[in-house]
Amino acid sequence: MADDGKIWVRDEVDSPCVKICVVHRDAGLCTGCLRTLDEIASWSSLPAETRREIMDTLPERRSELTKRRGGRRARQRRAMGLDE
Repeated sequence: MADDGKIWVRDEVDSPCVKICVVHRDAGLCTGCLRTLDEIASWSSLPAETRREIMDTLPERRSELTKRRGGRRARQRRAMGLDE
C-alpha cells in the first residue's frame, strides 16, 4: 500500500485555550478562553456536541468580564467600607 502523504485527523472541536490562564474572581471564567474551571477540566472528555454548545456561548461571556467596577476609586471606597 502506497503512502499518499495524507494524515487522518479526527473531526474534533478545537479547544478555545489561548494559553492565558487567569481566572476572573467574580465571574469564575478564564480571562483567556472564557470557560469555567469545570469546563476546562472536563474539556477532553466532553462530547463534541457539548463542546460546540460551550463554544457558541463564549462570545456572550466576554461581556461578563468587561463590566466596569469603578476603578481605583471604587476599590478604595470598598476597602474603607464606603460602598454606595
